[in-house]
Amino acid sequence: MEGKVFSVQGKELRSIELSDDVFGLPVNEDVIWYAINNELANARVGTADTKTRSDVHGSNRRPYAQKGTGRARQGDVKSPIYVGGGTVFGPHPRDYSYSINKKAKRLAMKSILSLKAQNSAMKVVEDFSVESGKTKDLASILSGLVPEGKAERTVVILKDDDSMVKRAGRNIPWLHFLSFNRLRAHDLFYGRTVIVMESAVKSLNEFYADK
Repeated sequence: MEGKVFSVQGKELRSIELSDDVFGLPVNEDVIWYAINNELANARVGTADTKTRSDVHGSNRRPYAQKGTGRARQGDVKSPIYVGGGTVFGPHPRDYSYSINKKAKRLAMKSILSLKAQNSAMKVVEDFSVESGKTKDLASILSGLVPEGKAERTVVILKDDDSMVKRAGRNIPWLHFLSFNRLRAHDLFYGRTVIVMESAVKSLNEFYADK
């Protein structure tokens, strides 16, 4: 399929070839769901912890005699039914991460790229850089690329790890940078506007092509 390359001012410059194997696939919603949930699970810290009755500080003595009081028998004040007692079935530190099939993850990325291309949410832009590394210079470039009212959740896909561009974008909370070979399904899927560098398109065509 064919796409358009835009200048940093938002003007159409030329055409570019978008691989059908990457940008023209039917959208597989199931595999996208699995990829996003996998990323969210892997990002969980899993440090939540609660004290059981064996961890709570307190005496092991019975609060009162077991017989003769007419009341229900009690073990100790660390029982879960007492205020300040242990927690029953509470969370403990654990690892939530898991892995998914490599082919499924690649298919998810291609499905999201195809979805953005088909919904006109993706824009191919000529390569640019921010030599000054200043936020205001990058913001002026983005003003001509991001539609008005859609500044939230903008994703820029880079070919190389451009430290100056990333430095300029650190103070823009709605902007995310991704490398063509390290895409994140969550950021890519929820990005309202996806800006792809022209050189990154060629790299995506090669990196995600069916082998």
